[in-house]
Formats: sequence, C-alpha cells, structure tokens
Amino acid sequence: MISRRRLLQIGAGVGVTAAVPVGLQAEWISRDFSRSDFNPDYLETSTDEESWMNWSGIEKATPKFIASPNTEQELAQLVKNTTMQIRPVGSGHSFTGLAPTDGMMVDCSSFKGLLNYDPLTGHATFGSGTYLFEAAAELDTLDRAFANLPDIDVQTLAGAFSTATHGTGNKLTALHDYITSFRIVTATGEILNVTESSDPELFSAGKVSLGALGIITQYTLKTVPAFNLHRRLIIEKVEPFLDRVEEIAAQHRNFECFYSPNTGYIAWLTHDEYKGALPRRGIGDEEDAVEGLKELRDLFGWWPWLRRQAVQAAFPTGVMEDEKDKSINLLATTRATKFNEMEYHLPREKGVEVLRAIVKMMDNRKDAFFPVEYRHIAPDDAWLSPFNGRESTSIAIHAAVDEPYDYFFSEFEPVFKKAGGRPHWGKLHSLGKTDLLSIYPNFENFLRLRRRLDPTGKFLNPHLAKLFGENLVA
Repeated sequence: MISRRRLLQIGAGVGVTAAVPVGLQAEWISRDFSRSDFNPDYLETSTDEESWMNWSGIEKATPKFIASPNTEQELAQLVKNTTMQIRPVGSGHSFTGLAPTDGMMVDCSSFKGLLNYDPLTGHATFGSGTYLFEAAAELDTLDRAFANLPDIDVQTLAGAFSTATHGTGNKLTALHDYITSFRIVTATGEILNVTESSDPELFSAGKVSLGALGIITQYTLKTVPAFNLHRRLIIEKVEPFLDRVEEIAAQHRNFECFYSPNTGYIAWLTHDEYKGALPRRGIGDEEDAVEGLKELRDLFGWWPWLRRQAVQAAFPTGVMEDEKDKSINLLATTRATKFNEMEYHLPREKGVEVLRAIVKMMDNRKDAFFPVEYRHIAPDDAWLSPFNGRESTSIAIHAAVDEPYDYFFSEFEPVFKKAGGRPHWGKLHSLGKTDLLSIYPNFENFLRLRRRLDPTGKFLNPHLAKLFGENLVA
C-alpha cells in the first residue's frame, strides 16, 4: 500500500517542522515495547521428551513423543494402544492451546496430497495433512478451485477445518462447509468413513471438531471450476467510510477492510469474478508497510497528533491496487511478520457498531500499530462453527509477536462478548464451558458426542478440558 521508506521519510519531515518536546520524545524512543515473557526459543527438554511450539511461539510443549504414522492403519494401532493423551498437530498456526500436550503429539504430514478427483461431481479427496496452498495448487492443475480461501493458506486442511478458518464474502461460507465426507480414527482405533447420510451427528460435529473427536486422515471436498478475480485496494479516511461498509460489502464477491490505528485511514479490499484476459500482475509488499507503521509508532507514538500528521502526509488515497489474476493468486497472502491475534465473530447487524468502538479504542492506545481486520462470512450448520445459523462479521486485532497482548482480554474481549461474539477457535480468547453453552446452540450435543467417542478423555489437553468443563486425568 505504501512503503516503509516513504512512511519514514514523510514522518521525519513532519517531525522536523513540529515543535517537538525533546525530553518526551527521548523517553518514548528509549522505551522497550517487548513483553517481559517473550522467548522465541523452544523449551529445553530432557532425554525422554521432544520440544514443540506454535508459529508465534506463545504455545509450547514438551511431549513424550511426536509420532508420524505413515498409514491410516498404523495411526489406528498407535491410538488404540497408547495410554498417553494424544493431540493431533498441523502447521501450528493456532494461537490457542489446542495442540500442546505432555503426552503424544501426532503429526499427520504423511497423509498428504490429492487422493482422488471425481470429474462428474467436482469432488476432490485430500489427505488431512495437506496444506491449503498445496491443495489449491493441485486443484488448479485440474482447472478447479476452492470457492474461497482465507488470507493465510499455510494451515493443514485438518487444522483449518477443525478451527473454522474462513475467508470473506457476504454469500461465502467458511472452509469446513465444503466438506462432503471425512475419515476419522477414534479413541478405540476404529476407522470411520463419515458422511451426512451415514452419521448426521458426527458429520455436523466433525466438520469443526477442534481435534477432540479423533484424528481425521482425509477429507472429500466440494470444488468449483477455476476462476479469475479482479482485485481493487482503496485507501480513504475512516470517516465517513464506516457509514458505507455494509453497502460496499453487498456489492462485491469478497470484501474486507483494514484500519491502521492512529492514522485516520482505512484500506478496503474487494474481489469480483473476472472473465477477460489476464494482464501481467504487479506485486506489492504488505509486510513492508506494516514495518513502516511500527517504526512510526516507535518514533512518534508519544505524540498522537504528530504521528497522525506523519501518516496522513505519507498515505496516498484512492485506488492503490487494481489487479486481475487467478483466484489462487489473489485470495491468500504470505505473512512473514509474526503476530498474536484475537478474532471474534459477531452477528452481522452488530458489526459496524463494534468496529467503530474497536477503532476508537485502538486510537486511544499509543502502542498500537497493527491493522484491525474486518470481514463477512455466510451462515452454515456445523455444530461448533462460529457462523452456525447466522450471518456474521469477523473483527480481528493483532499485536507484534514480541509485544504485550494482555489488553486483548482486559479491554477488547468484553466488547466482543457483549455484542454476542463467538471466538475463532484458533485465535486468542478466554472462554470456558459456561460461556460456550450460552452462545452455541449445539454445544451440549457436541459434549455428549465427544464423551461417547472418547469416554476416557484420550484426546483432551488442558485447553480443551477448560472448554468442555472436563477434569483432565493424567
């Protein structure tokens, strides 16, 4: 959108022309923004342990064993015979404690790739350990595609579906809604092939399972003919844009917007289907712009007026990107800059109201710089889908990987909860069984099914025990 170099050049120029209280500036610049408990390293282990941590490093574990079974039968025997608690693990892109255990982690990366494609139905079967970008690329070779993709595509299929990962679009559902069947290894080592007709309850529960019902080895998914998109990115002042959010979203296939705290500007992004020839595409650098916003925070965050003047002098307005390409190349992006994230899904009618509140709260934090993300998702019927039975708005907040995020819980989560928000299962939240029973109509049904499939709690860990109100037996 705007380069780090440009932001800093303009920022420095504005700073020179302003009457800068040198003492306040020096005190701010010398501040260390890192949180005291930040440690990017793996935990040390003893000789009978292995070490694991998630993408951002806030979840770590020292399991006794990280198993990598090569076949479904090998996995089934492993699950059946072990006395340890078991957690499946994918790419580690969840910020919550879904994967960690002191027992056994199961890496399903051997269950990978396109296993079958039916040209009559367009259904494709993939191993559950296939990364989203790999599955999308394999479909592209068949001139097929996913109807939608999230903004990050390095998750495994099992990880993405089991946490209700989603893209954006008023009429587009989350990724798990593409599932037509799956194969799962239960706590007893039984292998089940599950469809909506063979076991309606397990199908509805298993599409978003948190890895609590068993270990899924493969999915059969609905796909669509490959398609091209026309992408436009526009920057304008946040007001009066917020009055038009719903109107704009209704006009486009995919819509999302990003507010950069303490700038007064919002970037909004749309994708619409495109039938013409594809021109050569230019590539921007979103990560460079984020780094520029961070450095402006570091330099001028002590004086919000100066910081806003610097950013507004540097930010262009109007159409920043106008690109046409395959959907696979436009919907997802690479995120090299690590962060921690909280994301809640709200009733659609509450979305803009809550976004206004979040924008104001972020502007009141001198240390905030990471953009707030706003998206729309269509309803589905999976039991633990945050979008179950209602049109939803998603609002996500972020903090740099090494900086504090405790204020997510103390300041922002109460706002999301008050508006009837449901948390993204892979993003930071503090909810437990009582909260979840009140916002998920089928939560008790899920608990009952989980107990039936796994009565001894083989697939539990501390995080899931809190969610389900269970006692974790070592």
